[in-house]
Amino acid sequence: MSTPTKEDFLNGALVLIDKEIDWTSFDVVNKLRGSLKTILNIPKIKVGHAGTLDPLATGLVIICTGKATKRIDSFQNLEKEYVAEITLGATTPSYDLETEIDERFPYEHIDITLLEETLKKFTGEITQVPPKYSAKWIDGKRAYVLARQGEEVKLKSSLVTIHEIEIIEFDLPKLIIKVRCSKGTYIRSLAKDIGISLKSGAHLSGLRRTKIGDYHANDAQKISDYIKNLRPL
Repeated sequence: MSTPTKEDFLNGALVLIDKEIDWTSFDVVNKLRGSLKTILNIPKIKVGHAGTLDPLATGLVIICTGKATKRIDSFQNLEKEYVAEITLGATTPSYDLETEIDERFPYEHIDITLLEETLKKFTGEITQVPPKYSAKWIDGKRAYVLARQGEEVKLKSSLVTIHEIEIIEFDLPKLIIKVRCSKGTYIRSLAKDIGISLKSGAHLSGLRRTKIGDYHANDAQKISDYIKNLRPL
């Protein structure tokens, strides 16, 4: 895959990045924008991402530049695919590893039959509440900012669609699943709700976004590798 030229970036380029852990989606955007400025001498250019991926998650982020930023909404509306590792028997306030375990639950009663029957309840259109440690806006502030400050965070539930949940690996207390879902789905919330439905607890211990529509993480590059291929004119 050839790297776009300066004109390509300005006219509208689509960049597939395999985001690494601890990077935010905005970090990736800012890194690319800064590199276009310093390496390709583009002092001002629009750069945006088509769907936030949590810092503790890895995988596909679609970056749009120039005139292609007008297409961001269309990419955001595409079906997403994730591979998620869920740890059963324990919960965290953030529903993932950002915060420490706050409560433990029995999980020895969970077998493959119970798990399969439970996961069926989560396919189709479901209601979920976003994590309070999320990028949702509340009175002009991000929910995670308020949560980290110890303030009470109340978020409204929303309807999302889970097209498919496939069990990849089941070895208590670990569960690995592949999820195909609609825009706006929080896999952290899904993990938490699965734990409750199993009469236990659960949190997300690993997440990778593998696809957005027909775009695949296998076709993406690490941001550092992508920038290495930028060549000044």
